[in-house]
Amino acid sequence: MPCRSDKHSARVPKLELFAGRLGIVVALLALAAVLAALKPNFLSAANLTNVVRQVSINGILAVGVTAVLLTGGVDLSLGALVALTGVVAAHLAHPGAYPLLVPIAAGILAGAACGAVNGAVVTRCGVPSFIATLGMMTAARGLALVLSDGRPVSNMSPALTRLAGDVAGIPVPALILAAVAAAVAWMLRNLRLGRYLYAVGGNEQAARAAGIRVQGVKFAAYLLCGALAGLAGVVLAARITTGQPNAGVAYELDAIAAVVIGGTRLSGGVGGVGGTLLGVLLMGVIGNGLDLLNVPSYYQQIVKGVIIIGAVWFDRCHQASGKERGV
Repeated sequence: MPCRSDKHSARVPKLELFAGRLGIVVALLALAAVLAALKPNFLSAANLTNVVRQVSINGILAVGVTAVLLTGGVDLSLGALVALTGVVAAHLAHPGAYPLLVPIAAGILAGAACGAVNGAVVTRCGVPSFIATLGMMTAARGLALVLSDGRPVSNMSPALTRLAGDVAGIPVPALILAAVAAAVAWMLRNLRLGRYLYAVGGNEQAARAAGIRVQGVKFAAYLLCGALAGLAGVVLAARITTGQPNAGVAYELDAIAAVVIGGTRLSGGVGGVGGTLLGVLLMGVIGNGLDLLNVPSYYQQIVKGVIIIGAVWFDRCHQASGKERGV
């Protein structure tokens, strides 16, 4: 039977996670209040709908990379996979060529295949995830350029572009994000794989000693991340009505930053989809606010860089404080 101190130690990360999410909510509300005071149209239905639509792509990517970060890994290939899968889907989405399901499935499967390669290289070859996914980022971007001859793939069917439309005033990409987030959150909470993701990230050696197939769990995380990157690529292609081989540049940084802001530790073992969605919303509101304030895009890149550095620094500080308390 676990001792009292063990129970206390197990509760500390959950308490820290709750406190972190509460802090994000407070920051989000404070930022919204400031923007509403500076730009009254920030709270308009049209602008809020636009915010939700804009964050959907990053949200899908962030939910996927949450699984990878929970294992203590990282995936830097997300942006390139978005471009590649968008090109693949666009090639199969010409009017009258194939049913709608075909380009969607092709995009998701292409992303899953790349995720499987990432997982195999990390787990079977022992290559650090940073290097493996960096290589995939370069290869996938090159493959997207090869498949498209370096040009956008246009003439997409209206059936696919409707994925970027609205249903009862709600953006379809937001509905897709909600479904993805709910499914992954349920998986993390209720399925054995979800529990194993936390166990592997929390203590890989202990997980292996407990009989968990660590390599299989990590492989599944990269596979899921790649598949969701493929879905994000299809949705983005529908939104911009082309398969753009140069799309998705630096999307992986936005996604990882949102996940870390949401409380998922880079070292793994702590985090969740709820915090990830809050981090995505916070970054989306910041980006929208800078647009409304007419801040040049160059300065927006500086702000994003500062946010990413700050998020990683904050994560490191939390880890250091946890070690001091023996957590």
